[in-house]
Amino acid sequence: MQKIYDISMSIHPKMQVWNNDESKKPVFRNESTLATADAYETRIEMNVHTGTHLDAPLHMVEDGAPIESIPLERLVGPARILDLTEIVGSIGREHLEPYGIQQGEWLLFRTRNSFSEQFDSQFVFLNAEGASYLRDIGINGVATDGLGIERDQPGCPTHQTLFAADILIVEGIRLKEVPAGNYTFILAPLKLEGIEAAPARAFLMG
Repeated sequence: MQKIYDISMSIHPKMQVWNNDESKKPVFRNESTLATADAYETRIEMNVHTGTHLDAPLHMVEDGAPIESIPLERLVGPARILDLTEIVGSIGREHLEPYGIQQGEWLLFRTRNSFSEQFDSQFVFLNAEGASYLRDIGINGVATDGLGIERDQPGCPTHQTLFAADILIVEGIRLKEVPAGNYTFILAPLKLEGIEAAPARAFLMG
């Protein structure tokens, strides 16, 4: 039987969020208990970019496609974890070239980001040159263990390049316990409509 790895972030009020912004932390509000009603119920308030999530072009592109436009068929398939744990700063073409990346692949970046549950403003990200390299190859999607695929890049060129090439972007995966190698990737975003992203549960089988 294949091993299943859950590579999603757990959602809770004390989790790491972008820039340590308290207003971005999810809020769990109890609405009833078994002492006061027939059922225990909780309301959740959270940003759709919380934890593990799938971005849609609308996130960065004027009149871009919303989250429901992404076919489920693109969210299940062969994937490869690249061990990039030695990188400090950003992931560029020179870091990706040795892996012989192929057209249509899902790539998952395992970096030092996976080893901390605290937000690090200097998290490892994919730079514009690296994004252009992946665009030229024509991969299916890229998932990163940072809360963003990029940081501190004016105009957000990594997002813009990947969206323009129809490359899917997943942010906030957790790969500390998963060795580099080949897997089957399964991403299950919430079935939301008309917006720019969706929280998701992410799995690997292999």
